[in-house]
Amino acid sequence: MTVDELVALHPRLWHMAADESWPSIQQYGLLSTSSLLNLYGYNGPARSAIESIKRPESVKIEAPGLPGAIVRDQKPMSDKALNKCLQDGLTPTEWYQSLNEKVFFWLTRSRLQTLLGAYAHTPQIVLTLDTATLVEAHAENILLCPINSGSTIMNPAPRGANSFLPIEDFPFEAWRLKRGNRRKAVVELVVAGGVSDAAEHVLAVHRVADGVVAELWRRPGDVGDVGP
Repeated sequence: MTVDELVALHPRLWHMAADESWPSIQQYGLLSTSSLLNLYGYNGPARSAIESIKRPESVKIEAPGLPGAIVRDQKPMSDKALNKCLQDGLTPTEWYQSLNEKVFFWLTRSRLQTLLGAYAHTPQIVLTLDTATLVEAHAENILLCPINSGSTIMNPAPRGANSFLPIEDFPFEAWRLKRGNRRKAVVELVVAGGVSDAAEHVLAVHRVADGVVAELWRRPGDVGDVGP
């Protein structure tokens, strides 16, 4: 797949974050779980409990001088299922650690809305981002994935060392043929480590609570179709 093909097919990306997190994102960017734990000074058992095993519930992390942050739960994951679907000798611990090194973006609204539905009981923030500028700024750290890597619900797809590939190495045509739909060939776009300049790529910010969508911010002059 080429960058031009990716941008043409998916000109917008979506990221769901904890309620009231927009000011922090503006200041620190979108950080992976591992990068957040570095910033907040988490080490030892407290870090391992967040980074190396399944998180059954969301975890609030804190540190002096920093705003509180929420690390999202991993309820859709199961060690038992991972042991069946992981390839290349990977262990569940290694898979959790791999996921925690990345920041995840959906390429379609339908995927975003499914995730929003799973958290319908709590308010969420949705960022709409410009794919072209994000890819231009972070091309060397961007990977594509053809599955929902953070879920093992119902017949989990095999996953392993080659589940995340650089844009130019992603076998787009093979997945297009398998799925019968160009827009379903890529499921996740991830940035290893994080997006420190995330605010520069955000087109709009929306808050979703009890099914009500409220626009909190929009890039001045942007009149495009954005939001969840």
